[in-house]
Amino acid sequence: MDYFIGNPDTFLTLHNSYGAPEQMPVSVFFREEEDLTPLEKRALNCCKGKVLDIGAGVGPITRILQRTHYAVALELSEDACRIASFLGVKNIVHGDIRTYDEDRFDTLLMLMNGIGLAGKVSELEGFFNLLKKRLNPGGRIVLDSSDLSYLYAELKSNSSLGEISYQYEYQGRKSPWFNWLYVDQLTLQKYASRAGFETKIIYEDENDQYLAILEAIEPASI
Repeated sequence: MDYFIGNPDTFLTLHNSYGAPEQMPVSVFFREEEDLTPLEKRALNCCKGKVLDIGAGVGPITRILQRTHYAVALELSEDACRIASFLGVKNIVHGDIRTYDEDRFDTLLMLMNGIGLAGKVSELEGFFNLLKKRLNPGGRIVLDSSDLSYLYAELKSNSSLGEISYQYEYQGRKSPWFNWLYVDQLTLQKYASRAGFETKIIYEDENDQYLAILEAIEPASI
């Protein structure tokens, strides 16, 4: 909200379970189409039909999508929903993907490592099963994530690969710690398959970040 009302130097401090705190400029949540990465641009081209932008924030991706698709921003923060409305997002739902069950979609979009919402590897299969219930027949999930094996090799960590804890801090106020998951490609394919999805990796960059499409495997006809 501070950034929105005119403080361009606003940033968050991210405390984490693997190293020193990091600073994130809040401007990243307000980016325009020209600011998107090649991966994000590719992801938008993979969306089809009616799209649910999960964890939409203030809606930068939804605003681009709604030019060509029926797009809905799903966001847990009431203030973020309010700002998204001011910025021109047409369809906004204040809610959580775990409890939202009002509609079905052709594409579930989960950018900025939205699959991190699963929290832990052990929760992935159940999370994918939940997402499948939000899809129309023939629907797809479009998501990005990263392989953090390099980080764990440096730390010699014994924790499950990709499981990170974070805490946000802004002007001395701190959020509770929360779990966030980064999923390597093989782990994604393994747990998506258990939930009945076929995984296609369609883009990789030099930073071990990748873009995937998950499509529900149709049962064989008898």
